[in-house]
Amino acid sequence: MTALDLSSPVAVVGTGTMGQGIAQVALVAGHPVRLYDTVPGRAREAADAIGARLDRLVEKERLTGAGRDAARARLTPAESLDGLAGCALVVEAVVERLDAKQELFRALEDVVGDDCLLATNTSSLSVTAIGGALRRPGRCVGLHFFNPAPLLPLVEVVSGFATDPASAARAHDTARAWGKTPVGCADTPGFVVNRVARPFYAEALAVHEDRGADPATIDAVLRESGGFRMGAFELTDLIGQDVNESVTHSVWQALFQDVRFTPSLAQRRLVESGRLGRKSGRGWYDYREGAERPGPHTAEPADPPAYVVARGDLGPAGELLALIREAGIEVRAEDVRAEGVRTEDADRGTWLVLPGGGRLALADGRAPA
Repeated sequence: MTALDLSSPVAVVGTGTMGQGIAQVALVAGHPVRLYDTVPGRAREAADAIGARLDRLVEKERLTGAGRDAARARLTPAESLDGLAGCALVVEAVVERLDAKQELFRALEDVVGDDCLLATNTSSLSVTAIGGALRRPGRCVGLHFFNPAPLLPLVEVVSGFATDPASAARAHDTARAWGKTPVGCADTPGFVVNRVARPFYAEALAVHEDRGADPATIDAVLRESGGFRMGAFELTDLIGQDVNESVTHSVWQALFQDVRFTPSLAQRRLVESGRLGRKSGRGWYDYREGAERPGPHTAEPADPPAYVVARGDLGPAGELLALIREAGIEVRAEDVRAEGVRTEDADRGTWLVLPGGGRLALADGRAPA
């Protein structure tokens, strides 16, 4: 284990939702934590907010009173970057702009020691590019937490082109010591989670823009049929529409404007109107006091079909067949190459066919030919 010793101070720069969450994680793990924000007074406000959350942990019996008091004593707002001298790890959670992160890390190099890890919580920018502004780029690593950071276990540990393996290992082991589940990632657009999640958002937004269904209905389908805890519109309201749209643009540009990652004009208009989600009181949904939540336009629950027909090799979707059988539904396999199957049916490819004639097919995000 190369995790940081608990006596080593950890700094968090940027005291928004993510910054406060990361600071709380390090604090509860046992580190002295220093908070810094460029806006005067913001670090003190963040420290108070973290203290209030520690109080709630005590109320829920997830933290002892003594543990809370000790954590509060280890939390220090810093008035300037100079107050971060001596820290063994600095995690930045500032605005998602490459120039801002590069400027911050260049300034930090003049303050912290040569052995201090500089970690970025970026969700979509290149760790290589961020580290490229440093005199010692080997110390730069991605530590991407997910909101809310104190609750969600996953942390992406991203190695840039110049990141020293020892730096990545220390960041990985430190995240594990904090009770997280670190996953090593290459420095590719969106890393793992945002690369996977972009089509989830994009498809839902595209259906809405094409007037296929309203947000409440699409969210209900994703929850009730897809098994997601939240639909795409609920989740982007929680994340923040401005943040989500910024990440979408970043990944889209980094992937040479791949159509599968195309940003949404409807989301752009939402951001332009100031409806950023929960944090502004309105997004796709209205979170103001007394506002009513719109109901979905979904069909009433129905009995499952007696059988489905699996036509051809379903590839990765073949895993669905075991789940369908577990639900007590008969699966009738049909080989598209078998004698007796009409040529035009074979040419249609592979499908999961329902008794009423409905078909489910694999898609890659592009419109069918």
